[in-house]
Amino acid sequence: MAPRAGTSESAATRIVLLALAAGQFLMALDSSVMNVSIATVAEDVGTTVTGVQGAITAYTLVMAMFMIPGGKVGALIGRKRAFMIGCVIYGCGSLTTALAPNLPVLLLGWSFLEGIGAALILPAIVALVASNFATERRPAAYGLVAAAGAVAIAVGPLIGGVATTYFSWRWVFAGEVVMVLGILVLAGRITDALIGERPRIDLVGTVLSALGLGIFVYGVLRSDEWGWFQPKPDAPSWLGVSLVVWFMLAGLLLVWLFLRWEARMVKRRREPLVDPGMLHNKQLTGGLTMFFFQYLVQMGVFFVVPLYLSVALGLSALKTGARILPLSVTLLAAAILIPRYFPDVSPRRVVRLGTLALLAGAVVLMAALDADAGAEVVTLPLLLIGLGMGALASQLGSVTVSAVPEAQSAEVGGVQNAVTNLGASIGTALAGSIMIAALTSSFLTSVEQNPAIPSEVKSRATVELESGVPFLSDAQLESALDDAGTSNKVTEAALDANDEARIDGLRAALAILAFAALLAMFFTSRIPKTQPRSTGP
Repeated sequence: MAPRAGTSESAATRIVLLALAAGQFLMALDSSVMNVSIATVAEDVGTTVTGVQGAITAYTLVMAMFMIPGGKVGALIGRKRAFMIGCVIYGCGSLTTALAPNLPVLLLGWSFLEGIGAALILPAIVALVASNFATERRPAAYGLVAAAGAVAIAVGPLIGGVATTYFSWRWVFAGEVVMVLGILVLAGRITDALIGERPRIDLVGTVLSALGLGIFVYGVLRSDEWGWFQPKPDAPSWLGVSLVVWFMLAGLLLVWLFLRWEARMVKRRREPLVDPGMLHNKQLTGGLTMFFFQYLVQMGVFFVVPLYLSVALGLSALKTGARILPLSVTLLAAAILIPRYFPDVSPRRVVRLGTLALLAGAVVLMAALDADAGAEVVTLPLLLIGLGMGALASQLGSVTVSAVPEAQSAEVGGVQNAVTNLGASIGTALAGSIMIAALTSSFLTSVEQNPAIPSEVKSRATVELESGVPFLSDAQLESALDDAGTSNKVTEAALDANDEARIDGLRAALAILAFAALLAMFFTSRIPKTQPRSTGP
């Protein structure tokens, strides 16, 4: 039962909200904090950049595989207990990562333990907001919790850059351990939802959902290396089609089998992992669809903008992080102030305006990018994108949870976080693939049309770059050309081509994100027009 209003109870709910928001912040931080320090981490643990990127990928996979079962664990042992056990496992993973001497230990701590911890924590947060806040207060609570996660992604590069520059990347994970201890202390004030009859865990459903989501996400994550449809040179394929397609199809087939199995469990009056009947709920599926598109656009933006700032403009990790901070300002403002000052506003209207802000931000940024533009061009677009993200955050959590009985809030939490994980993975992979494809085409076209570049160099470039032009800074490209012994004239022409191609690639990525935001507008009709209201004492 949600705590009643009162001075002491109001203080208690603030502590509860702080604990849950801190948990969400911590889970999201790992998605971005080490992106600026991959090379340093690789050197410290005696591996390659690919090895560290594999650890990040494995963390995403573990979360994707166990998010839905993690939601059910909350119904089995209690949401508060699942949250606290998840924090302990996550803290152990952070400590292991901070002390990791090599890649296997890093994989154990960062990818496995932290991934399992996150799979328990994130669904529990959704359920605990529902059990600790009255219905009319949930939009504000969900908004602040979601905003904490988005802010973590925005400030992650800044935190990682400061730690790596002045201390060590290991201090980030050591700091996470301290933060976990603080969350555990605050979590004592959390009110748990009542547990009815303890369900049994559906093992077959667990295996099918874990394999289905894991295989699908793995295919998406390998798309940049293997190619979406046509396999890249030396990439694995089957029947002439990239393995990405086959992994995604296999994942979808397993998810379909999972839903069929769950329907069979319901028909036999056994406890399913997820009740498939929930997917017939228009309000729930509308909220989940909007979550998917929000995270697709959000993570695509967090992929594109840092690349522009750090590679195209050559800003340091600290300056890159500072330039992204305006997004956090409008995000927090919208997430907190909309529920506070407009408690009766139509969720559908807010979601539509938020999606429109995402679309406008992507379009303005796409138009502003130029080879001669400076870092200041990202400020206005990021303010708009932050406003859109905050508006969506202020409504969607409440929309999904209020669509079902409170007893199913943990299940909704598992499904919701699985959907956001899919959106984030696809957004990053799609933006990256479109960017590289456009960059490759632009670079080769510039090289072909430039009379300063000899024909034999053009032929060699066409053959070597068919697998995609890497997103290189001018300094990196100039160093590579010097090593190859090219003339100053060829080097200058290649640098000009690279400069234009980078912008073309970034614009193409933003165009696909803008298209995704536009497509999301067609699904907003499933969002309710009125705010949920408490029906009981």
